[in-house]
Amino acid sequence: MLTGLSIRDVVLIEALDLQFDAGLGALTGETGAGKSILLDALGLALGMRADSGLVRQGAERAVVSATFDLPPSHAVARLLDESGLDAEPGEPLIVRRIVKADGGSRASVNDQPVSATLLREIGGMLVEIHGQHDDRGLLNPKGHRALLDTFGTIDTRPMASAYADWRAAEETLEAAREEVEAAERDRDFLAHAVAELQSLAPQPGEEAELAEARATMQKGDRIADDLNEITELLDGSEGGLAKLRQAARKADRIAPEHELLGAALAALDRALIEANEAEEKLAEAHHALAFDPARLDETETRLFDIRALARKHRVEPDALPALAEEMTAKLEKIEAGGAHLAALEKDVGEKRAAFASEAEAVSAARAAAAATLDKAVAAELAPLKLDAAQFRTSVETLDEAQWTAEGRDRVAFEISTNPGAPFGPLAKIASGGELSRFILALKVALAEQGGAATMIFDEIDRGVGGAVASAIGERLARLAEQAQLLVVTHSPQVAARAASQWQIAKSSDRTVTRTSVHRLDSGARREEIARMLSGAEITDEARAQADRLIEGV
Repeated sequence: MLTGLSIRDVVLIEALDLQFDAGLGALTGETGAGKSILLDALGLALGMRADSGLVRQGAERAVVSATFDLPPSHAVARLLDESGLDAEPGEPLIVRRIVKADGGSRASVNDQPVSATLLREIGGMLVEIHGQHDDRGLLNPKGHRALLDTFGTIDTRPMASAYADWRAAEETLEAAREEVEAAERDRDFLAHAVAELQSLAPQPGEEAELAEARATMQKGDRIADDLNEITELLDGSEGGLAKLRQAARKADRIAPEHELLGAALAALDRALIEANEAEEKLAEAHHALAFDPARLDETETRLFDIRALARKHRVEPDALPALAEEMTAKLEKIEAGGAHLAALEKDVGEKRAAFASEAEAVSAARAAAAATLDKAVAAELAPLKLDAAQFRTSVETLDEAQWTAEGRDRVAFEISTNPGAPFGPLAKIASGGELSRFILALKVALAEQGGAATMIFDEIDRGVGGAVASAIGERLARLAEQAQLLVVTHSPQVAARAASQWQIAKSSDRTVTRTSVHRLDSGARREEIARMLSGAEITDEARAQADRLIEGV
């Protein structure tokens, strides 16, 4: 609820600090005292349009702060968290607005800067202001469906879930259609590409193996002559190996003659071992580097074909096998696309039917709740001097293109102010105090379903008195048992119902005019209600009548 309001330099208000309680509070005062200024100041703190005209003459800026006590579960707490704003559970929430005389403005929540848009959203969750120019709360048709659902305790979650499933199935079908259409355009290309890839049938790592084989054969061609010459120098009866063996045999015969000859023989034996190994390696190299022109041509042809196909598809050669699988799958999908789409279309139809069934049940529940609400509101109209008026809750079935997760219904609260007159929106048909009384009747019937914890009614009693004013006061008091209510009133019957009362007065010292607000004690309250009864001159009879009104509550 609203616990405090601090105002600095707003129009005629120089400095004002107010504390509020739960229940019904009345703001009273003579016409022109500045009651509208108080509401404008609060509206500024709640995110209404900033107007430099609100800054008191001679001041540099106007500042308004409103303090609220909220339960941790309040919707504002979630909104603050989603907006990245800090708010300690159990601590007061302070919204502040500063308007400069040059037109600039700033907004904050708990001393954290926020946009005017976010402040307005927060303000709408904190306070409902019902007056002649109110465009939120019960006057906004966008909220009527949710109010009716809450009033009728209608669970729309299964319907919303069915709607989400239906739309998800439609998105899947649409994506599949686009994919099939795109694939159809590429059918000829895919068929040719798949045939080409399957014909060549490249394998992972094959390009590197072919490149290595080609390089090896090219080396063999270059060194073939040298290799043959080396082989001739080593092999044969006159080759190096034969002569080395002859030398070793002769050294073996004379080695016993001297120790140096034995060492020479050992060296020759080692040389023979190394030479034999060299002969073996040369033979192996000769085989490995054997140059076959036909085989080289075959290797190069396949290598170049693989590389050309990779360039064509702009992939690495080793990616060609995976590309072949991917393109084959796409081609198969095109061929099976009709069956796949048929299955998805069937799924969409089933999910649409499931949503339609849930929506039909919700529509029936809404129609029943609307009839109950209409009767409840009708019972409130006559005591509020609206006996010639009629109220109805319109539940209209929308075209399928307009169905949403909230169902297939458009819900609107409508009124007819005179017999035979057409029904229309609240804000367009009713006006002034009549509109406020309609809102009060709705509030009572809805038992404060889904509204803000603080409500303000601006001159709801305009143009009525006596029994009607008493009925208004009784209903405001009843609503105040569930939420904090503040009412700007000229009616002593309404003021007498309040638990707290403030008097708004205007004073002037010939140079400066100021608006002040004072909380009234029991004696001052009696005098104020007597003034409201009798006018400028307060009589004893007016005081006695004020006592009867207060005591009769």
